[in-house]
Amino acid sequence: MSDLPSDRLEPGPPFSNVGIDAFGPWNVVTRKTRVGSAQSKRWAILFTCLTTRAVHIELVEEMSSSAFINALRRFVSIRGKVKVFRSDRGTNFVGSTDNLKIDTVNVENGPVRDFIYKSGTVWIFNPPHSSHMGGVWERMIGISRRILDSMLSSVNGKNLTHDVLVTYMAEVSAIINNRLLVPISPDPDSSIILSPSTLLTQKTCGTDTTYR
Repeated sequence: MSDLPSDRLEPGPPFSNVGIDAFGPWNVVTRKTRVGSAQSKRWAILFTCLTTRAVHIELVEEMSSSAFINALRRFVSIRGKVKVFRSDRGTNFVGSTDNLKIDTVNVENGPVRDFIYKSGTVWIFNPPHSSHMGGVWERMIGISRRILDSMLSSVNGKNLTHDVLVTYMAEVSAIINNRLLVPISPDPDSSIILSPSTLLTQKTCGTDTTYR
């Protein structure tokens, strides 16, 4: 196995180096009528920090350049400026897919490229047919799907709205970010549990349920 990329090991603030991928879609109720309800699709953009392994999920109404730029802007506004984005070369982000009728965002052309250039961010694609190199975000996608499927199992598809799905995505992020990064210390006086959430919020919850 070769060495990890430098941006996986580089010390720095959370979400300085980010892996990104898209998943979905889900059908949500957008309008109720007398005879039924109108539905539309929603996708999720998952951002994962390459060093702290924290995740941030943004919901988008369509896989288009404008919707994707808005998701990037929301993410940067909350998490701060990003130095490096990494992703695969899947049809979600690159390629001419008009003939295939695939919903896609092409970050190599047009407004997305201009937005990334102006923000001073570098976007690095993995080589083609190298899905193993995207294990950082593919693992997070798999975990997110399993948690979300469990949440949606108790929700009638006719009652799933955009607001409910946004709330679920926030809770999925919170669950993932609360996972342990290192084993729990056997020292009874050490109540600090290191997790991505701890690194993001600087809050640790001890056995007395008070924040320290």
